[in-house]
Amino acid sequence: MSKNIIKEFKGQYYFLSNYYNAEVTYNGITYKNNEAAFQAQKDPKKAASFAHLDSAQAKRKGRGVKLRHNWDKIKEQIMYEICLAKFTQNENLKIKLLETGDAYLEEGNDWGDKEWGVVNGKGKNKLGKTLMRIREELK
Repeated sequence: MSKNIIKEFKGQYYFLSNYYNAEVTYNGITYKNNEAAFQAQKDPKKAASFAHLDSAQAKRKGRGVKLRHNWDKIKEQIMYEICLAKFTQNENLKIKLLETGDAYLEEGNDWGDKEWGVVNGKGKNKLGKTLMRIREELK
């Protein structure tokens, strides 16, 4: 593993966060940010209603939707596809992602997300791993 570690997606690395406002088009709908695009996929029939939401609104709304039957099986692939869209549809963000070089990307957080991120050194860091995969593919 690289000695260079980006431990959280804040400050100069906020662009790595799903909360970062960068338009992304996924399944024909343009969202303000990745969080809205991701939360919308929990119930595709309501996806368009997420398009104009900021990330916090999208996360709240996403908690209240009825999950599609196969959500647990497909959510990681959906996250990958949405993140790939973000970094291929926004050239400036693609460049910034590539400029992270071989740094280990860790979505350190204090809101308790140990699935997509890391809390106090513990977590699966699925978002960080997804971004590192995309970075390699874009090289």
